[in-house]
Order: sequence, then C-alpha cells, then structure tokens
Amino acid sequence: MFDPSVYSPTISALLAARVVVPLGPGAPDDAVRGRLAALDDAALGRVVDRDAAAACRSGLWIAFNFLDESHTISQDINTHEGSFWHAIMHRREPDPFNSKYWWRRVGAHPVLDHLRERTPEVSYSFTTPEAFVDFCEKVRDTSSADEEIARRVQHLEWELLFAWCFDRAVGK
Repeated sequence: MFDPSVYSPTISALLAARVVVPLGPGAPDDAVRGRLAALDDAALGRVVDRDAAAACRSGLWIAFNFLDESHTISQDINTHEGSFWHAIMHRREPDPFNSKYWWRRVGAHPVLDHLRERTPEVSYSFTTPEAFVDFCEKVRDTSSADEEIARRVQHLEWELLFAWCFDRAVGK
C-alpha cells in the first residue's frame, strides 16, 4: 500500500493534499503551486538518479492537475519513466493518439505488471495501457460507476509509478 509518510516531510505534506483527480485535465490546484515550483532534488532526499528525481517532480505536478508543467519536465526525461509520465499527461489532456504513442515508448515496464496485479482491488482488469486509454475515453465525463473505477485505476497507477521513480531517485 502507498504510504505518504515514508517520504520527506516536504513530499509527505504535498501527498497529504493529493486527491483522486479527474480523467481529464482538471483544474490546477493553485494552493500548492508555490510548493511544487520550489521542489528540487533535495526535497526528495539523497538523490542518486537525477532523471528519476525529475520524473518524481513531473508526477507531483500532474497529481495536482498541472499538466503543462508536468509535460515540460517529462518530455525532457529520456527514460521509460519519463515516457510513462508523458503518456499519462496526454491521456488526461485528452489526446489519446499521442498518449498511445508514448505508451509504445514505455514498452514493458514493471509498474504495468504491478498495475495488472493490483487493479482487481478497484474492480478493473488492466490489460494494456492502450486499452486503458480507450476505457478512459469511453467513460470520461459520464459520471458513471465506470468513470469512478477508471479514476481509481489512474490513482493507483500514479502511486505505483511515483513510488517506483522515488526508489530509483534515492537508490533504494
């Protein structure tokens, strides 16, 4: 399970303010903009992988609906994790074609395996990220039970990817 208390006080405080975000772009949470803008590697702890640290920052921006800021960071990270955040951002824009392009760049990733294992907890059977993009397109803005399921999958996806990136950033 995702435990915000295992992170630095700065990151834990941000995570305490995090909510389940919409499938679409959502409204940026201006209450945390300054704290997000002030994030640097030191906020994560002892950083050993700067790309992974940048991926964490990209994820934090997107967690609060700052898609442009997340995009600016993720497009400059030439790793599978950078492509992963990039794909999520385009899925939320919504730009499903571009999202699927970035999912192809991600390829097989351990976080996707973890997502397949964990999504039954939220009543979804994750197969591929491209199929999830299609599901999000189908249910976005429907106020349906399926939209809530997709939001929960997206939330879980964020937690798994953030934890993965953080562990690499600090050398765990």
